Amino acid sequence: MPPRPFSIAVPDADLADLRERLARTRWPDPIPGTGWDYGADVGYMRELCDYWRTAYDWRKHEAALNQYPQFRCEVDGVDLHFWHVRGKGPDPVPLLLVHGWPGSIYEFHHLIGPLTDPAAHGGDAADSFDVVIPALPGYGFGGRTTDRGWGPARTADAFDHLMTGELGYARYATQGGDWGGIITARIGSAHGAHIIGCHLNFVVAPPPPTVPPEEQWAVDLRNKFQADETGYSNVHATKPMSLAIAQSDSPAGIAAWIVEKFRTWSDCGGDIESVYTKDQLITNIMFYWAPNSSAGSSRMYYESRRDNTFAGLRVDVPVAVADFPKEIYRAPRTWVEGHYNVQRWTEFPKGGHFAALEQPEALLGDIRAFFRALR
Repeated sequence: MPPRPFSIAVPDADLADLRERLARTRWPDPIPGTGWDYGADVGYMRELCDYWRTAYDWRKHEAALNQYPQFRCEVDGVDLHFWHVRGKGPDPVPLLLVHGWPGSIYEFHHLIGPLTDPAAHGGDAADSFDVVIPALPGYGFGGRTTDRGWGPARTADAFDHLMTGELGYARYATQGGDWGGIITARIGSAHGAHIIGCHLNFVVAPPPPTVPPEEQWAVDLRNKFQADETGYSNVHATKPMSLAIAQSDSPAGIAAWIVEKFRTWSDCGGDIESVYTKDQLITNIMFYWAPNSSAGSSRMYYESRRDNTFAGLRVDVPVAVADFPKEIYRAPRTWVEGHYNVQRWTEFPKGGHFAALEQPEALLGDIRAFFRALR
């Protein structure tokens, strides 16, 4: 089905219902002085939800989201929602940007202008891109997934079909983090004939049989993440609907689940608002709350355990890795080079898991530099 123009339009009744639910939130009693030690800080979440109810202006952000052309297009039975913004340079390169969880296409929103029209943002017009930013199937304002199997591998196939079969690009560039990095790697592996190059700010690579002492830090980091941070993914991967029922009913509940990860996984020194504004945090949450997409988003984890995404994975197209120091899952270059054709490796002094929001200028510069050599 050809792409159809689309705009985000949350009904007034849904916004009124949201405010009423926030006002009726029944909050738990934390142990005094524990802050974020047990997960979400109840005090901060009460403050954020009060702001959401009384001061946050969704209509302002909705209008900003709708300023760029967006569409829906049915691929493999799912109505994919995406921005498609044409570049204004002499020869724009098609660029697929892929988000992850608990993010959304909103992570890339403020990069659309600099990527598509660099000359208007202090850059070189020769670095322009045609930008395509799809919501993952079941996420955000796209159509629901109604059958099993929508893991990274099937999503990679759907996005490749969107780019080549529906939008008509013979070859294109890709970029992603979190699930977006995994899906981008899968696209590069399975559809390499269509790919100019893959830019990743999240890359998964297994350790070698024997890890040298100078790389033990990566094993320790991975073990610590497994011990301290994988409760969320185990729930998503085993009992996603049990959680989704609660999150579909409580805006405070979905906000706590998401905001705690933004604080923990970002390079913010424990102060989440040193990196993000309340409006940024809430606008991202609205991509889960307003379309009631919590169930579809968490199922990606369930399906990923069953779709063999990494079986024999080898990415032979050119790959760039943007390595941010507070990323939750990092691998030394030697590990990555065993599975990816690494042509560029950039280590940044600051930044974490949500690079497009945390360090937009750094990520933008690295994307431009990598693909400049491949145009």
